[in-house]
Amino acid sequence: MNLLANPLANAMLPASAFTSAWLQQQNDSTTIPGGEAIASLFDPFGFGRAAFGYWRDSMERSVLYLDVMRERGNQYLEHMEQTKPSVLGFDTEVLIDGRTLPRPTNYELLRVLPHEGTEIDLQKRPFVVVDPRAGHGPGIGGFKPDSELGVALKAGHPCYFIGFLPFPEPGQTVEDVVESEVAFLRHVIELHPETTEKPMVVGNCQAGWQIMMAAALEPEVFGPILIAGAPLSYWAGEHGKAPMRYTGGMAGGSWITALTSDIGDGLFDGAWLVQNFERLNPANTYWKKQYHLYDNVDTEAGRYLDFERWWGGHVVLGGEEIQYIVDNLFVGNRLSTAQLVTHDGRRIDLRNVRSPVVVFCSRGDDITPPPQALGWIRDLYENEDDIIAHEQTIVYCQHDTTGHLGIFVSGSVSRKEHTEFTANMDYIDVLPPGLYETSISPAEKGEDAELFERDYLLEFMPRDFAELDRAVMHKPEDDRRFATVARISEINLGLYRLFMQPWIKAVMTPEAARFIRRMHPIRLGYKLLSDRNPLSVPLPVMAEAVRKNRHPVSQDNLFKALETMGSGQLVASLNAMRDLRDSSTEKMFMDVYGQPLLQAAVGLYGDAHVHRRRPGAEPEHRRFIEQRQAELREKIAQGSAHEAVMRSLIYVLGGAPATDERNFKRLRASRAELEPGIKLSDFKSLVRERFFILKLDREQALNSLPTLLAGSSNDDIDGYISHLEHVFAASGDLSEHAAERFVQIKALFDRARPRKPMENKPVASKSAAASNSAATAKSAAKPKAVAAKPRETQAVTPAAAAKEQSVVDEQPSAKEVSSKSATTNESANEAAAKPTSATGRKKTPPKR
Repeated sequence: MNLLANPLANAMLPASAFTSAWLQQQNDSTTIPGGEAIASLFDPFGFGRAAFGYWRDSMERSVLYLDVMRERGNQYLEHMEQTKPSVLGFDTEVLIDGRTLPRPTNYELLRVLPHEGTEIDLQKRPFVVVDPRAGHGPGIGGFKPDSELGVALKAGHPCYFIGFLPFPEPGQTVEDVVESEVAFLRHVIELHPETTEKPMVVGNCQAGWQIMMAAALEPEVFGPILIAGAPLSYWAGEHGKAPMRYTGGMAGGSWITALTSDIGDGLFDGAWLVQNFERLNPANTYWKKQYHLYDNVDTEAGRYLDFERWWGGHVVLGGEEIQYIVDNLFVGNRLSTAQLVTHDGRRIDLRNVRSPVVVFCSRGDDITPPPQALGWIRDLYENEDDIIAHEQTIVYCQHDTTGHLGIFVSGSVSRKEHTEFTANMDYIDVLPPGLYETSISPAEKGEDAELFERDYLLEFMPRDFAELDRAVMHKPEDDRRFATVARISEINLGLYRLFMQPWIKAVMTPEAARFIRRMHPIRLGYKLLSDRNPLSVPLPVMAEAVRKNRHPVSQDNLFKALETMGSGQLVASLNAMRDLRDSSTEKMFMDVYGQPLLQAAVGLYGDAHVHRRRPGAEPEHRRFIEQRQAELREKIAQGSAHEAVMRSLIYVLGGAPATDERNFKRLRASRAELEPGIKLSDFKSLVRERFFILKLDREQALNSLPTLLAGSSNDDIDGYISHLEHVFAASGDLSEHAAERFVQIKALFDRARPRKPMENKPVASKSAAASNSAATAKSAAKPKAVAAKPRETQAVTPAAAAKEQSVVDEQPSAKEVSSKSATTNESANEAAAKPTSATGRKKTPPKR
């Protein structure tokens, strides 16, 4: 291309336009024959050509970058003018508008319409995603095809979405929103009478603690719950990380929230929350994100604009809502300690949640780190046995690197973690109560290839509180500091409401509040670079010309390499400034709120319990446990062979270090063989009841197995043992401890094997009768001892059956059995109940 003939390019050139154009022509060997040789003559080392190529490329990238910023501004204005702005990537239809409920809210229930070619199975569990309302607009849970909604739709689940509108209803409260979500879930349940499974509910970030509140109040409408990046324990955190937990203390409490709401005439601008997020990582906010677009402007424009459509979609919260959140959650930490009470007197206790709870967090998340996502477990329960006593199943998964948004936005996370959680919700739903950690590993194809439906395998490992503490890293000395912040916040808020709030409310008008929102720095950043700015008029024309004649340089260009190095140095400098700021803030927080004089002034010094004491068990819950235990004791010896198999399965796997989804798949596949027609909900109840029976009285529960198997034939018992081996083999070899338990189970199953009734035979002679009596006394115990020994094969061979039959046929009538032989039989029965090793040596039952 001849640059001298291009007016637009000439307008972009500096004073030495002709010289630069000539150099460009020399750099283009196709313009002038022998141009490369001439350029080499004047520039033997290539520095001039490299400099000009980089200068031209940087100018072109600058034009394209500014044009993308212009498109971002236009997109922002268009998005904010919509009545229901959303970045949801799926078509939907409104089922319930929250504004029509008895207590109106700005939330709504949407049915997600699948893409063409996607088949929905109405027999499957409904899937509901609740979007976070923390400054941004709705839609992030279904932002991409590989999102939480996309994963569920591909799996064939009917999907629903709970979103919201930009402005709250007058007088709307957090409790109103919780009640709206409960009403939405009840409606979803009514829409699916064909399934008995409750909806699986996913809550991201702020929506996570919100649905946990709803599940604590109305547990019967929730199926499994997945909370991703949701903070529930706001005082928890590791020193040197989680800087946001110090924000309330450094601001003097929640009075600043009330001030911001009053300036907004009762509305809180979500742009302030977004600004707080952006300040956490200034390197990414002020340089890295923008430079990444500038450096890759030819390929990154579409992805950047898609994300900015959500990131810049600021919404408004009610002043009463945000004040409730800051006072009771961020500063007060009352949710994780069961101190919240609704307006009608109901206590919000997360121990009331009866659905399995899956907590997904990441070590790379600086907004909701693992201590804040998992600390509520330690706040509420004394130990893992306390979790079991409340019949709760809690599963947590820690990602290593992804950030806060990546937990529910990243396509790689959705394709891996969210896919596994969604596909295994039925398995999680039948897990016995307790605390588990999951790990996701690549599936190894082999003999069990039919059990691998995806590329990854989800494994569950039982955890105790000592292992949980490694993630929570609780420090009791920090509790008094945060309790001091809560007290000071109450004092400052009261002073603000007494002296300042009346004056601000008197002078603030809706028009002034609207103008202040429009002038927010973040909002202005979008508006100033849009078509409403007259200076942006030439940008689309210039960008189009550049795209038609683009001249990018390679990464090995000297000056491009220097640019990359400079960018890296700038990012490192900004990160160092951030680290210095965060460490200084943390040190100041610890020093100020750790002062004994300040703590004494607010009445906390010397208080051993402070503000974060663990809630005790309610009397009605204790009575419930006692009643439940009495019911289970009556059921220990009741049931059928199915109960015996399930009890054995739980007992053996309870001693294993871990289990995975393959066990459940084989058990689910063979469930129809053991008990045709059983529903998943009944199967879940069966598993949990057998688990509690073993937990209540393991010895009696095991000794009752022969009673449960009474009436089963040898072939039936062989089939049950074979079935158990088939399930255990799904996840590999059993551990030594689990194998010992399985040997014990086999011995107990052998005790239930039927014996052929003894026939009454005439006594040939006195000497023959005495001889037979002695032989019988010796042989009567022999079958019992053999029964205690684990079988080498699962099927009884014809030879073994014939031998066993001959021993039985030789036995005399019942009248001829002496008291001595009866005593011998009883001793043999006791020996049969004891586990034996593979060599036949007796062992005592392993202690758990």
